[in-house]
Amino acid sequence: MSHILRRQLLGRTAIGVANAAAIASQPVRVQASSSRSFTTSISLRLLRTLSSQAPRLNVGTSRAILSSPCRSDSSPLVFLALTPPSRTTTTTPPSTTFFSFTRSYSASAPRRTGQFSAKMAPAKEYALLCLENPLLDIQAFGDEALLKKYDLKANDAILAEEKHLPLYEDLLNNYDAKLLAGGAAQNSARGAQYILPPNSVVYLGCVGDDKYAAILRDAVRAAGLRVEYRVDPKEPTGRCGAIITGHNRSLCTALDAANKYDLEHLKKPEIWALVENAEIFYVGGFHFTVCPPAIMELGKFAAANNKVFAVNLSAPFIPQFFKDVVDASAPYWDYIIGNETEVAAYAEAHGLASKEPKDVAIHLANLPKENTQRKRVAIVTQGTEPTLIAVQGEDAVREVPVHKIEKDQITDTNGAGDAFAGGFLAGLVEGKELETAVDMGQWLARLSIQELGPSFPTPKQTYSPK
Repeated sequence: MSHILRRQLLGRTAIGVANAAAIASQPVRVQASSSRSFTTSISLRLLRTLSSQAPRLNVGTSRAILSSPCRSDSSPLVFLALTPPSRTTTTTPPSTTFFSFTRSYSASAPRRTGQFSAKMAPAKEYALLCLENPLLDIQAFGDEALLKKYDLKANDAILAEEKHLPLYEDLLNNYDAKLLAGGAAQNSARGAQYILPPNSVVYLGCVGDDKYAAILRDAVRAAGLRVEYRVDPKEPTGRCGAIITGHNRSLCTALDAANKYDLEHLKKPEIWALVENAEIFYVGGFHFTVCPPAIMELGKFAAANNKVFAVNLSAPFIPQFFKDVVDASAPYWDYIIGNETEVAAYAEAHGLASKEPKDVAIHLANLPKENTQRKRVAIVTQGTEPTLIAVQGEDAVREVPVHKIEKDQITDTNGAGDAFAGGFLAGLVEGKELETAVDMGQWLARLSIQELGPSFPTPKQTYSPK
């Protein structure tokens, strides 16, 4: 098992078109997309009039949202986002859909392609919920003497033994240590929150009742990330000590409480309320080693409520040695993310005829799916090679070139995949097209590899397409 868990650490910091139909003259209720809302009566004919005045009211560049007609009241609810295009509106629910009206349509007439454009609304508070294994990353520049002191190698990743445990206090007390909220999905959650408006992301996991948890909470607070940790009274908080010598880094991880998450915490009323509120769920693959029932609970809830469920393979050993629990969750995947090595390991574990990334991506996208209202999307990153996008039912695999960066600009590639996932998730929350969401992931990964550890530059930068 120690060999398997070692593999977990390598390359990381340790670890609608809506169904709404409306008649053009039907009255609807309107709510402003702002902190102060109002309710009135208006017709869709008037909405078209407003849309024609886009230069003055910005209706054409923002959107109107038409809800499902399956409401208990007699009239659908329309949200108007009358904000300038340069601002981000965050108060409209992402479970609804934006429309830019170009002509009227009838409830009795079939919808024709091109009658309106649609995309998801910007996030409401905590629209993205992430789950995995939290760690406190303690990173510091060291030397050969420090490595020798703890019997560590310059470029290695191991699980801590008894002799390694004093390392964490040593780094905190005697070195200029950089403290980060680590663990793959927590890195991704920080990345998504880096891009999104405040209060967009919440993260779940397990920590101990100790000073390391307090430090970890300070680290996530600095990143603007909300966390709802289960606190284990016996195990210490998971830690990863990173000793950096030149271009090498030695990772020494004590997982401890990170392995103790349970379904009971997820089902607590105050935590489940966050689940019910969220629109997108993201689970890092390392959690398959901890609490598969929690993963299944999120997947089933997402499918039953037509919400987005995204999973990352995270490491080659996950589909190899945890195949059964990975496969059990597969019907609920709306998005499955992995790099070329991870999907090759999946192919080998499942006896696929080809390990080529494009072939495996198509296979993953077309696995049986529980929620048929959404097509599954498989995303495969390939380092400096284009990122692949396979969509269920489509023969062609799309390619998105990566953001170029000079070699001398690269500081640390550790956590680049976590950053990619964070940027991609932010794109999903914002309702971006697939290629744009992938580009956002590549942009954030490019920023991250210019920093020490899986972190992001200050002051905060704003995404711009390459």
